[in-house]
Amino acid sequence: MNRLYACILAGGLGTRLKQTIGRLPKALAPIAGRPFITYLLDNLANASVTHAILCTGYLADQIEVALTNNYRGIELSYSLEQSALGTGGALRNALAFVESDLFLVVNGDSLCSLNFHDFFASHRARRAQASMALVSSPDCSRFGTVNIDKNNEILSFSEKGGNHSAGVINAGIYLFDKSVIAAIPEGPSSLEYDLFPTLIGKGFYGFVGDGPFFDIGTPESLEETNQYFERKQLQRTQA
Repeated sequence: MNRLYACILAGGLGTRLKQTIGRLPKALAPIAGRPFITYLLDNLANASVTHAILCTGYLADQIEVALTNNYRGIELSYSLEQSALGTGGALRNALAFVESDLFLVVNGDSLCSLNFHDFFASHRARRAQASMALVSSPDCSRFGTVNIDKNNEILSFSEKGGNHSAGVINAGIYLFDKSVIAAIPEGPSSLEYDLFPTLIGKGFYGFVGDGPFFDIGTPESLEETNQYFERKQLQRTQA
């Protein structure tokens, strides 16, 4: 594709992180000396994304000042929520910026290494309407489990908190046909609770990646992510 669009869901309040990062939006949480969102944008650059729309809300001006309108050749646009819309509403609100029929969506508070070429190929081969990147986890209790069949079609979701066993979890990276998001009613809604259940049995597939997977939703996971990338940075300087 000549043009590939991506949306980054970066409008969350980051309530659990306020004592750790203060008056920063979660997307700008410092990780090894860099804003977290730049690691997401590096992934998108490696996936040949040409345009990224940042769905912003809380402290949106800080994100726009930090990133301006270009990152590593990716053209950046901003879709601002005037009031909280949730993940589904924010994505529906940003749809006017998207000019490709197929586009990526990434959560602004998680990061996963992924072979994007294989992800796209899987989506097309299955003629999917929607695809969700998955990653294996030894303990799914914090995230909830995604249940798939032998063909990786998504069958159901198990709520977080109940399952401490191994399984696959949502890695926060999606591929959507534009028509899927256009069908979301305007206003507040959730991808996880309002959209995903309606897609089951209608061409909704998982793609299991190799990871690693990082989430910065809690002070503890933020620090784990920071330590990982500090170690990687140190290894590069010593090589």
